[in-house]
Amino acid sequence: MKEDDEMSVHVIVLPGGGYVQHAAHEAEPVVGWLRGLGLEASVFRYPLNVRHPAPLEALQTEIRRLRDKGADTIGVVGFSAGGHLAGLAALAPNADERTSVQFAVLGYAITSMETETYRPSQLVLLGEDASPELRRSTSLDALVTPAAPPFFMWHTAEDPYVPPEHTYRLAAALAADNVPHAVHVYPHGPHSLGLAQGAGEASTWTHFAASWIAEQIGAPTHHGA
Repeated sequence: MKEDDEMSVHVIVLPGGGYVQHAAHEAEPVVGWLRGLGLEASVFRYPLNVRHPAPLEALQTEIRRLRDKGADTIGVVGFSAGGHLAGLAALAPNADERTSVQFAVLGYAITSMETETYRPSQLVLLGEDASPELRRSTSLDALVTPAAPPFFMWHTAEDPYVPPEHTYRLAAALAADNVPHAVHVYPHGPHSLGLAQGAGEASTWTHFAASWIAEQIGAPTHHGA
């Protein structure tokens, strides 16, 4: 294969933390896993304690920067609140070629700002008096179109902070528009598992995600250790 034919892929990792902090175990360790798969990857520490759309605009600026450095394909891997931001970027109605996302991996992501679940992130991002329109426009299921990129989602059924309903809502919207997606909901495990090493069945998510990412970018599968 000629070098000119090779696709440059970069994966942005967005740690969770309720839009008030960045969870360390969902940052560099995840980059290390992705690099072990042969992928270029980096953590993006988006702005905290700010209102929408500041985190999304910052992420779109980072995507443009990576495009300018030669990335053809941009993927996002996000957890919890970072998963919400990853989804916003992947589904942003205002995205153009330079800010587009080609695939998204969401772990126990906040997807809805319309449910009463996990209100702390809603309050930080949208404020106490957010209108129904604002809550709807920042709910990922409301942003899905047939042009959305593929999604890989995983969750645990026991998650006490972000119930699996969040993943189900987004999956249903993707299915309704025939957008390719994979969903893994594990019976056991708390919130904020990260790579989930030693967490029983949930630890298999990285194996499935590795195969799925390879399929998205047309690369050989590397499962790593």
